[in-house]
Amino acid sequence: MKKLAILLGILLLVSMSVFAAGQAEATGAAKAFVPTKNIEWYVTSSPGGGSDIFTRTIMDIAVAENLLNGQNVVVQYKTDGAGEVGRLLVSQIKAGVQADHTLLTFNSGDLMPMVKNTANRFENFQPIAHMAVDKHLLFIGEYSKYKSFEEVLAALKRGERIVLGGSKGDDIGCHAALIKEIGVTEDQFSYIAHDATSGAITAILGGHFDLLISKPAAASQYVEAGKIKPILALSTSRFPGNLNSAPTLSEFGYKNVEVPNWRSIVAPKSMSAEAVAYWTDVFKKVSETENWNKGYIEKQKLVPDYMDSETFRTYGMQFQKDYLASIGK
Repeated sequence: MKKLAILLGILLLVSMSVFAAGQAEATGAAKAFVPTKNIEWYVTSSPGGGSDIFTRTIMDIAVAENLLNGQNVVVQYKTDGAGEVGRLLVSQIKAGVQADHTLLTFNSGDLMPMVKNTANRFENFQPIAHMAVDKHLLFIGEYSKYKSFEEVLAALKRGERIVLGGSKGDDIGCHAALIKEIGVTEDQFSYIAHDATSGAITAILGGHFDLLISKPAAASQYVEAGKIKPILALSTSRFPGNLNSAPTLSEFGYKNVEVPNWRSIVAPKSMSAEAVAYWTDVFKKVSETENWNKGYIEKQKLVPDYMDSETFRTYGMQFQKDYLASIGK
């Protein structure tokens, strides 16, 4: 009887261990996240601009690489209030299924006006992944009366008023840095902001202003079609390929001006840790594909710069701190 009792005790202990292991495994499985419904991806610029191209490129690669568990992505354009309405909406989504299925394209060009003009801050979002950096050029259109940046400088010296069109955020910052360096006022070299670069391109194609500021992604197809021409690289070096004809500012005797725009993805702050891990991994895999590096980075002349969630959090918080200090806030 004593041996039987010992044997039964051992069997009971084994059963309890197996049960506990099963429970732990079940709990771990329950914590794992994969999308189970449509993913809502918010873009706070109009269709056709750089943010839209960035978003749709990532979306197409993720679908092609079967990284979304067979779920669809629904792109939501929220451009009201220069995008502030859309950013506020995402930052306020409560924890739950919706938060885990919501993404937001977020760039330095979004952050700068957001922290300057509203109470919303980078820390109100969950950083997911930093993907790339791009820079600006100035372009002329078919109806532009100036044919080179040399002619633009000569016109400014004569006291002529020139109008530059572009998007919001970093484009505005780049314009401010440019007029400061060449020593003209905003009244003389003024700026018209659009919700997205696509709107500014449409305007210069119609001859509504003199110059366009854009990153390569939005402008490339129009350069190839001969509709616009690059005349100044706002960078420390010339761009490659069909943008190489544009000189840098230092070639005119000034210091080079550049305001790089980083491109990234964030989510509601309430997104679960499991979903954050999932999405960060998805975008890491996207960043490693040939379609991303050849079809987007190389084609659109960006600099690849993947950061995971925590690395991007540190980077974004420092960027925000530095920018707020630069504007006295």
